[in-house]
Formats: sequence, C-alpha cells, structure tokens
Amino acid sequence: MTPSDREATGLLTRPDDLVQLLGPTGERHASAEYDPWVADVDDDALVDLHRDMVVVRRLDSEATALQRQGELGLWPPLAGQEAAQIGSATALRADDFAFTSYREHAVAWLRGVRPDELLSVWRGSAASGWNPFEKNMAVPQIIIGAQALHATGWAMGAKWEGTDAAAVAYFGDGATSEGDVNEALVFAASFAAPVVFFCQNNGWAISEPVGLQSHQPLARRADGFGMPGIRVDGNDVLAVLAVTRWALDRARRGEGPAFIEAVTYRMGPHTTADDPKRYRTDDDLAAWRERDPITRLRAHLAARGLDADALDADAKAAADRAAAELRAGLVSIPDPEPMSAFDHVYAEPNSHLDRQRDHYARYLAMFDDAEAAAADAAGTGAAASDPRGGAR
Repeated sequence: MTPSDREATGLLTRPDDLVQLLGPTGERHASAEYDPWVADVDDDALVDLHRDMVVVRRLDSEATALQRQGELGLWPPLAGQEAAQIGSATALRADDFAFTSYREHAVAWLRGVRPDELLSVWRGSAASGWNPFEKNMAVPQIIIGAQALHATGWAMGAKWEGTDAAAVAYFGDGATSEGDVNEALVFAASFAAPVVFFCQNNGWAISEPVGLQSHQPLARRADGFGMPGIRVDGNDVLAVLAVTRWALDRARRGEGPAFIEAVTYRMGPHTTADDPKRYRTDDDLAAWRERDPITRLRAHLAARGLDADALDADAKAAADRAAAELRAGLVSIPDPEPMSAFDHVYAEPNSHLDRQRDHYARYLAMFDDAEAAAADAAGTGAAASDPRGGAR
C-alpha cells in the first residue's frame, strides 16, 4: 500500500487519536474515562452485540445477492460498518429518534424494522418502508446530509417540549462537506439541541478519499461549531457504545450536541452500481479485513472463556432465520398501484399535486387506449382471416 493510499483511507491515524476499548485482536484496553459507560455490559450483552452484527451482515449479503438477481433495483452495502451502527444504536432509548442515510440497515434492525420493510424502497414498491413514528426512526434519506437538519429540528422540538429524549443523525464522511450538515451543526450548537451527530468515516465518499476533502480529522470540525468532537474506533463495538452513551447523556442533561467520528471502512462498494476496484487497492482492503469488527468481538469473547463454536452456531442460526424472513418478505411485497405515487406526498391536498395526478392519469390512460385499439385490431384481423367469418 502506498502512503497516499493509507492517508486517503485513514490508516495513518495514530492509536492515541481514537477511543478504543477492544484492540484489533480482541484484547481489552482499559479506559478510566469510558469504562464506566459500559460497566453494565456483561458477557450476555456482548454475545447479543456479536449476534446482531452477524445477523445484519447476513441480511446485507442477502440483499446484495437479491439485487444481483434482479429482485432489487439498488442496494447500499454496510459490510464492515456493523460495529459503528450496532454499537451506537444499542445506546439509544426507545423514545430517542434516529435520522439516517441510506446505509444504516443495522440501526433499522435494532429499531424493529422488518426485513421486508427495509427492502420495499429498494425494490421500488414504496416511497418509504415503515411508519417513522412507530419505530422512532425516519425512513432513509437519499439527499446527502439532509437528515442532519431533520434531526436538529426534531431535537429542538423535544427540548421545547421538556422531554429528555435525544436525536441521532447518521451520515458519512462525504456528507460533512455538504451545506445541510454544516447548517445543522450551527443550529444545534446555537440552540443547545439534544442531538448527536454520528459520522461514519468509512474512508471513501463514493470514489473520493476522505483525505481529499479534509486534511484534519473530521471530529476536529466540531471545534468551530462550539461542540465537543470525539474520534472512536468504529470497528470496536464496545467503544462505540461507550462514546454514544456519553454523548447522549450529555445531550439529555441539556449540554447540547456532540460530534462523533467513527473511523471504520466500507468493505464493499458504495452501492451495487459501484466498482470499488477502480479506485482502491486490494492491499487497502486486506489491511482493513484484519480489523473486522465481528472477528474482533468474537476473539474477545473467546479470550473471556466463552465457547467460540457455540457463539458461531447461535449467531448463524439467528442469521439464517433473518435471511429466510427477508427472502419470504421480499416476494410478498405487493406491487403498488400506479396512482399511489401521489399518496402521502403532502399533508394537505393542493392544486400543484392535483395537476400532476391528472397528467399522470391521462398518461396511463394512453396505454389503456392503445391496448384497446390493439385488441380491436386483433379481433378484426382474426375475423378477416377466419373462413368461417365470411369477411373475405
């Protein structure tokens, strides 16, 4: 790997830059500052974290395969980022609200989103897969960084209502260069909104390395907005859980927002329409495979005396069940009625939408007319060619 490759993907990061409780081989690192935030995480809780990461990786691979088989239009893989998502989402309370981009499938899993609800958007069967207020999670945001504004607005409202619930905005490293994210940081800091900005720095904004858009760690950008920024090893699920709990607790106590940079790596393509081999090296990928978040936690559990084979069997059984549910749910998703595209676009009817609905209805009617004309022509032709019809 060349120095430029390492700089581009964050491999030059010094160990003391990151909060890390589990090393790459599963060794436990003590931290006087962050150990108290995970003091309640016993072996059973660690096993749950391991199982959840295995399950979401399997769901991700199944969805990728389904896209290749023509069952989904597109899929944005999360492989490699399981610890960042599972660790942070585990820290959330039921009344907190998550605002995500299009890659946080693991967050959705922990918020109770069914696999078929997760896939319906990518199949083109629905504009949104679930009711956000039932899951306390907004549907995935495709517009880069827009969810940061949504999270800030929700958090400001929660503060005005006097609750201690908090919001978390998930976005990638590329989104930090978007105006929406920076505007959200300004508003959140100005109003001390109870929101955590959770940046998954996975090394690449599609094909552009993070080092191209930022010559400093992304967490340092928080300094200019007057909020704390913290960098965490995003492949260490225990450390991610600890720092997210810290940030949420701070928000609940009225101390305002915080910015977390979870340094991780996107193992697969940006989406299934992307070819990462065009812009990154095999050595780069191999180096990050050694930091795999699932392997790391499994090694830690084995070092604590747990039966690694039993862990694997339990996690695989759970993953098999989830994968079967995903495939069964996918084929049961009904095709939407064409005119349903106009449902739930606005809270109230308006003439602009009515005009579009009318135009689209007349456009669809053209095909009905064409089919009717074709049927009439086929009937006439059949009569003309049928000697019993006497049309000749």
